[in-house]
Amino acid sequence: MIANEQLNITDTLTPEKILQDYRLACESRAASLLGRREVMGGRAKFGIFGDGKEVAQLAAAHAFRAGDFRSGYYRDQTFVVALGELTWTEFFAQLYAHTDLEADPNSGGRQMNGHYATRWLDENGLWRNQTELYNSVGDIAPTAGQIPRAVGLAYASRLYRQNPHLQVLTTFSRNGNEITFGTIGDASTTQGMFLETMNAAGVLQVPLLMSVWDDGYGISVPVEYQTTKGSISKALAGLQRTATEKGIEIMTVTGWDYPALIETYQKAARLCREEHVPVLVHVQKLTQPQGHSTSGSHERYKSPERLEWERQHDCNRQFRQWILENGYATHDELDAIERDAARITKAARQDAWNAYLASLKDDYEEAMLLLQQATETSPASEPIARLRHQLQTTYVPIRRDAVAAVKRALRYLRTEDSEAKQGLLAWLNRTTAENEDRYSSHLYSQSPDSPLKVTPIPARYTDESPLIDGYQLMQRYFDSLFARDPRVVTIGEDVGHIGDVNQGLAGLQEKYGELRITDTGIRETTIIGQGIGMAMRGLKPIVEIQYFDYVFYALATLTDDLATLHYRTKGGQKAPLIIRTRGHRLEGIWHSGSPMSAMINSLRGLHILVPRNMTQAAGFYNTLIKGDDPALLIEPLNGYRLKERLPENLGEFCLPLGVPETLRNGSDITIVTYGSMCRIVLEAAEQLEQFNIQAEVIDVQTLLPFDRSHTIVESIKKTSRVLFADEDFPGGASAYMMQQVVEKQDAYRYLDSAPRTLTARSHRPAYGSDGDYFSKPNIEDVFDAVYEIMNESDPARFPKLY
Repeated sequence: MIANEQLNITDTLTPEKILQDYRLACESRAASLLGRREVMGGRAKFGIFGDGKEVAQLAAAHAFRAGDFRSGYYRDQTFVVALGELTWTEFFAQLYAHTDLEADPNSGGRQMNGHYATRWLDENGLWRNQTELYNSVGDIAPTAGQIPRAVGLAYASRLYRQNPHLQVLTTFSRNGNEITFGTIGDASTTQGMFLETMNAAGVLQVPLLMSVWDDGYGISVPVEYQTTKGSISKALAGLQRTATEKGIEIMTVTGWDYPALIETYQKAARLCREEHVPVLVHVQKLTQPQGHSTSGSHERYKSPERLEWERQHDCNRQFRQWILENGYATHDELDAIERDAARITKAARQDAWNAYLASLKDDYEEAMLLLQQATETSPASEPIARLRHQLQTTYVPIRRDAVAAVKRALRYLRTEDSEAKQGLLAWLNRTTAENEDRYSSHLYSQSPDSPLKVTPIPARYTDESPLIDGYQLMQRYFDSLFARDPRVVTIGEDVGHIGDVNQGLAGLQEKYGELRITDTGIRETTIIGQGIGMAMRGLKPIVEIQYFDYVFYALATLTDDLATLHYRTKGGQKAPLIIRTRGHRLEGIWHSGSPMSAMINSLRGLHILVPRNMTQAAGFYNTLIKGDDPALLIEPLNGYRLKERLPENLGEFCLPLGVPETLRNGSDITIVTYGSMCRIVLEAAEQLEQFNIQAEVIDVQTLLPFDRSHTIVESIKKTSRVLFADEDFPGGASAYMMQQVVEKQDAYRYLDSAPRTLTARSHRPAYGSDGDYFSKPNIEDVFDAVYEIMNESDPARFPKLY
């Protein structure tokens, strides 16, 4: 810094604001130090903090306006506090995992410290006015995981600016003037998610301001082992825009140079906001005074010389020196600020701790009282007294301690019918329901707009309803959808100019324009991220993953970010993204098209829909568009050339989620399946009928949710036998369906034969028609599996075939 450098008095920076920034920097540092002590002292499980990044984050916050978005990571505490979106009491409440939303409005105690989320949704789960909020998107811990959605948040600003039909959505945008501030540590910039996002931002020209906090290390690994040239700004120099070529603007700045940081962020924000040019700000020479996290010490891997350099170049120390050299305050004034910062954060810590203890107190005291009553009346008083004493002497007993003590006491009271037992049971039932809300609620939308609450509307047909190819039905469907809802956009590989590889969007880009129907590069992760960001900002994106197997390229973003968003914010945020893809009966190792178990076990929080034809797909799209949950819909690839009758209410009819359809009635066995397997099973059922076996065929239609109406168990009550058939690996979706029916629906009560599954082989399918036949279930496989069940039941009537 330059001594005696006097700053101009502007709206951005005044002496008062300089000292306020210093106050916040000191408070943030004090909170980091106290937070580490809380973890080491046993009050909190884990801590990760933003010490060493304070001054850069204050400068970024100066450029942030209401309506902007922060898509950051777990070291952004100074940034969020400076925006007025976090108090130090809330900071410590999150560290203690306080489950009260008033204490921790970011996640209701569900996320470790450093994860912030503005509550976009009101108590009913409906959108608030985002343009009035300083928006932090729900942070996630996986490195670089916060980055893909950033391109979508910024892309939404471009759509709001360039599409006049969206300008009525004034609670989501002010003519696209919003910036998305992405933040990331320098080590995580080597992740493909970051590199893919920066390339996409340069192609799309969106207002993304990406900050890289560079402290020279990724835990113990120095930057020269991570990044070409030891610098992300140098490594990305090829993306730098020129006078004749679009790209990104790259700026570098020292992380302790306060005036340079202010100037850099003001310049970067103007460029983003006014011209929609993406900017990378590489903030260099930062430090990390406490190391990576509470899990270890950086003294293990930093040399004494490096540690001394970090002490001398600590941003707060340098900030203080600059203030003194430029006459903005005296030593005594800054000492007083530092003392106040320590006092304020200590008071906030104590307030948060007291509030956390108070939230546990009533349940604990009631459990203690009920256990005491049990010791006074039960023959098992001695072991119950020991349980009570253990609970009483537990250091800072938490909910699990009280629940465990009560459950163990009830074991001793199992043969009694006493008042004490009834009191403990009532306590357990009440706290179980409350803990369900605390820890397991809001996986899906609970708002009036939930897709589970959409009123079903059946498809209508007339005698004149034409038979058309499935791809033509999709064309007509999407035409009607884009015509009636300007919020709907679709992006993906080949969706625009050629109308997707199976022609479901053919001719629609020409009709509705490139802003509505947009081709992308081959970049599945940021296709999903682009969709997530748009959905977070009030749009209705349908993003396409060209073939189902390509979902794996984006699985981390889907499972870590999209699927958990509503849950990890306890209903504070949502992103009703629809992912459109196609699968089933694809051929070959890399295009098998049926990895359902990977989806249902990774994507809890999304609805997973598996329609058997394009009419069903259209009905599900209508339901999802009306709803506010994210979903993955897999269209059957071999259905685009099959004939279907065209409903006259194609754009209006809605199929309910989680309601199976019985495709064929039968009395001997129930066959449960979905997707393209429906046709195979139906053909097998026709052949079984020739041998006096009446199979009832049920299409589950959706895997998440699964059979909310318990249609399948009602069928099993009639047939007493069941086969679950699909194309997934053994133990995959078929096993999931069996668990849902046999265990959850208690179908075992009605079975006369063991339930069976029929799946693909345990390897990926071989190529070619024979490869498909011998790798995946075919008509003969279905026939044989059913016949074997019938043979076991009545061998005289159904003698062995082979």
